[in-house]
Amino acid sequence: LVQQETLLAVRCMTMFKNVFGSGFLVRTAHVILTWVITLILFLHDTELRKQEETGQLVQPVLFVLLVLVSVLLYFAVSLMDPGFILSDDSDLQFTLGVTEEQQDMIPPSTKSLRQRRCGHCLLQQPMRSKHCQTCQHCVRRYDHHCPWIENCVGEKNHRWFVLYLGERSLWLRTNATLLTVAVLVALLSLIVLLLLGSHLYLVSLNTTTWEFMSRHRISYLKHCGADENPFDRGTFHNLWGFFCLWGTVVWEQVYFREGSDQV
Repeated sequence: LVQQETLLAVRCMTMFKNVFGSGFLVRTAHVILTWVITLILFLHDTELRKQEETGQLVQPVLFVLLVLVSVLLYFAVSLMDPGFILSDDSDLQFTLGVTEEQQDMIPPSTKSLRQRRCGHCLLQQPMRSKHCQTCQHCVRRYDHHCPWIENCVGEKNHRWFVLYLGERSLWLRTNATLLTVAVLVALLSLIVLLLLGSHLYLVSLNTTTWEFMSRHRISYLKHCGADENPFDRGTFHNLWGFFCLWGTVVWEQVYFREGSDQV
């Protein structure tokens, strides 16, 4: 009884770690994406919105229930114990998860094959179990480690994982067009943000993309050191001059004033 309570406590700690561990951001992103798309479907001029406004609530209610079940299955699969082997037991039957009658039905030669030790956690591994390098545990009937749920798929959660995939398949088919547009917008937004960041960086240095990429071929820069920029007047002044000062700048004056010995 004490041993079972210890195992229960360890499983609770493992679940707590799963909730607030490295998968926290992944799970948060999953939930946000799911509900944002769902809200868009109801807030914009979509078929679900039209049915809701006309009082035809069967499909909207079924859709919301589908989303709820999908999210619940996601958290169930990602947070539950996939079948971690947490300790050795003196009773081999408990370790293998079989009853006394089932134990007697196993041929002796098979028993000897199943009694093997993990090279990482040094625990006895039942057949079809494998050590997961990411979770740092041996998992019963190991299938794979899924980065989207940040958990292993094993003996205890494999069926729920399959059900979750089935729910997601229905959800994706329902939102295929909107999801495709969302992905394209996200990719384009990422490209724009990267361009914005790179240009702000160059502006803060008072240089241009051409000067940054081809300074070794530009006559007035190729003699400068790798970190030397004759137009750099400090981050604040560079940004202030770029955004707040209008008019044409005589860069020759800046160039020769900052380094009169340069030619």
